[in-house]
Amino acid sequence: MTSKPDTKEAMGNLIEQIRTAIPFDTPIEKLCNGPCTGCSKKLMDYLDMELEEKETLLATGHHPSLGEINRLKKTALKIHSVLTQNGLIDSTDNRH
Repeated sequence: MTSKPDTKEAMGNLIEQIRTAIPFDTPIEKLCNGPCTGCSKKLMDYLDMELEEKETLLATGHHPSLGEINRLKKTALKIHSVLTQNGLIDSTDNRH
């Protein structure tokens, strides 16, 4: 019987999934090309800062609550949706 991951491991897994699903390395020319629903660059910068903060907390031994994990997941899903609307993520990409 496999055990569920603890919250520290779950947060680490979520961060890894987000970093895989969000194209943080997109050049600025592509980020700001055409009409936008929300500023993709600002949203990705915000999400990157959130992930870095969570990674730092995990590295110092912090055990996140389920609420923290859920909030990060909701934030990432909303940003993923905006990036999809802005054409930066293929709408058939279901990595999240």
